[in-house]
Amino acid sequence: MSTVTNILPTSARLARIKPSASGSARERVMQLMREGHTILDLSIGEPDLDTPDHVKAAAIEAITRGDTKYTGAAGTHALREAVVEKYRRENGVTIDASQVFIGSGAKQVLHNAFAATLNAGDEVVVPAPYWVSYPDMVALSDGVPVIAPASAARDYKLTASELDRAITPRTRWVVLNSPNNPTGASYSERELRELADVILSHERVWLLSDDIYEHFHYGKGKALTPLEVVPELAERSLSVNGVSKTYAMTGWRIGYGVGPASLIRQLVTLQSQTLSCVSSISQAAATAALNGPQDFVEHCVATFRERLDAAMHILGTVELLDCVRPSGAFYIFPGCARVIGKTTPDGKRIGSDVDFAAYLLDHAKVAVLDGSAYGVSPSIRLSFATALDTVKEACHRIKSACEALK
Repeated sequence: MSTVTNILPTSARLARIKPSASGSARERVMQLMREGHTILDLSIGEPDLDTPDHVKAAAIEAITRGDTKYTGAAGTHALREAVVEKYRRENGVTIDASQVFIGSGAKQVLHNAFAATLNAGDEVVVPAPYWVSYPDMVALSDGVPVIAPASAARDYKLTASELDRAITPRTRWVVLNSPNNPTGASYSERELRELADVILSHERVWLLSDDIYEHFHYGKGKALTPLEVVPELAERSLSVNGVSKTYAMTGWRIGYGVGPASLIRQLVTLQSQTLSCVSSISQAAATAALNGPQDFVEHCVATFRERLDAAMHILGTVELLDCVRPSGAFYIFPGCARVIGKTTPDGKRIGSDVDFAAYLLDHAKVAVLDGSAYGVSPSIRLSFATALDTVKEACHRIKSACEALK
């Protein structure tokens, strides 16, 4: 007698993608912690600071007055107007509410943009190193991610000539993330202008600018968004941002996209048939974050700059790592080519950055991510979005682990 197992088949679409590397790493760390291990976690890109009190109060007030119903698919008018004011105040860019889309985190805005615009075989240029989700998001929407490697000698920033070579008649989007995850590199005004000129010369190509780390800038001046540098690109671009990083609101899940009203309408249509709308309570909180006092942002950036200084002071003395100081975001992306081929104290050979990350977790109890997840090996990504003492201790452990290699 045969046994029939009813297994729902996996779609070809899902088979094209893999689980998020950062999410998988977080699950591994949490499992080790549940088993009683003390892990210093430098793998997660999440500010450890608490959401500002006035933002939490706004959410409570929204609940109290009964703002607990569906909102429009595009988001509440109040939050969209807050985004309009944010761009006027911080970027000198004039938009209106019809050009704003509210999503459940910047990640969902990015996904919706690809899902709403890509057809089978359409290409998206993704500079490497890249945030782990970009290529999978493109593939999930039947597109083809075209990886454009950027040189470490130029701080992993794509040049205009490299971008031009990557564009084909099938290119629909170019993704630009500045400040960058995982490298922390930021494009200058001149570099943004040069890249924009290339995009403008290809009339069917659009720019998707991921500005989620905009406020985390540690050099002179501020991080620039393409929308403020090249206003003529506004009709062919989508700028994506959110409150998760800037206001320590990762769990509130609020992101926003700014683009031509015609594109925003497509995103709203997709939203209306999928998520319906974003949490009304979270939108009230995000409105308070954008409209309220911004001293928290300054405090957050100053705190992270102190952590960066401490980490670079230690990691700069590790002979086996090549560390370039990031100008933004909250990650360090050391090259680890000199580690490859070394042997661990228990006799295992390190053959890749994946092995090296596993060694740091097992031997030093420090969690980092391997660079292969970001399209560039051999390297590792460390997040300094955690307590200063944790950052210092973790970096000292990394140094000791490197010195223990033979």
